[in-house]
Amino acid sequence: MTKPFAAEYPVTQAKDRIIVALDVATAGEAREIIAELGNSVGAFKIGSQLFTSAGPSLVRELTGAGHRIFLDLKFHDIPNTVANAAVEAARLGVWMLNVHALGGGEMMQHAARSVRTVCEREGLTRPLVIAVTVLTSSDEATLREIGIDGTSEDEVVRLAKLAADSGLDGVVASPREARAIREVVPTAGFSIVTPGIRPLSATIDDQKRVTTIAEAFANGSSYVVVGRPIIGAPDRRAAVERFVEESEIIKK
Repeated sequence: MTKPFAAEYPVTQAKDRIIVALDVATAGEAREIIAELGNSVGAFKIGSQLFTSAGPSLVRELTGAGHRIFLDLKFHDIPNTVANAAVEAARLGVWMLNVHALGGGEMMQHAARSVRTVCEREGLTRPLVIAVTVLTSSDEATLREIGIDGTSEDEVVRLAKLAADSGLDGVVASPREARAIREVVPTAGFSIVTPGIRPLSATIDDQKRVTTIAEAFANGSSYVVVGRPIIGAPDRRAAVERFVEESEIIKK
C-alpha cells in the first residue's frame, strides 16, 4: 500500500515553514544543531558539502529518527541518471529533493515519473520533487555570462512554468520572484521554496536576491531556507524564535 504523499504533513505554524540549512562540514556539527533546535523548525536541508562529507548514512540516520530532510543536491545530468539518483534519494526517506530545471523538461518528467513509480511499487512515502530555477547568488550579469538574456525574474518564471508542466511539485527560487511564479503557476499545492532569507538587521553575505521572512511569505513562498543567520547564532533556538516573530510583521 502506498504511503501518504509527503506534502500531506500539516503546515499550520510559521516554524513549520522554516527549513534550516545544515551548511556544516561534519555529521557531528549537524547532529549538534538538530539537538539544539529540536522541534523548533519544520525541516533540515542537507546540501553538497555535508552530503559529500557524511554521505547517505547520515541522511538515513536523520530520516530514521523522524526528521524531515530536504536533500539539496540539484541533480543535473542526462534524464536516466537523474531519475535513478532521485529514486535513491527517495529510498533514503527524504521529504524533499531537487533537480535543476536547466536540465530540461524530459529530465524533470523522467525524474518525477520514476520517483512516483518506485514509491508506489515499494510502499514508500513519495518525497516532493522540486526544481532549482536561478540561484539566489546570481543576477543579470551572471546570467549574461552563461548566455541567458533577460532579467532574473523572466528566467525564474520561465523555468518555474516548465517545472510545473513537467509534473514537479514546486521550485526553488528567490523570494523576490515568488509572487510572479504564483501568477503563472496558480496550481494549489505547488511549493515555492525560497533561500536568501535574512533577519531585518542582517547583511546579505554572498546572496544577491534576498528578503525578510515576512516579505517572502507575503509574496507567496511556501517554505523558507535559512542557514547562517540561524546555525551561526550564539543561541540558535532564539534565532529561530526571532524569525517566527518577524514572519508576523507582514500578513498575507
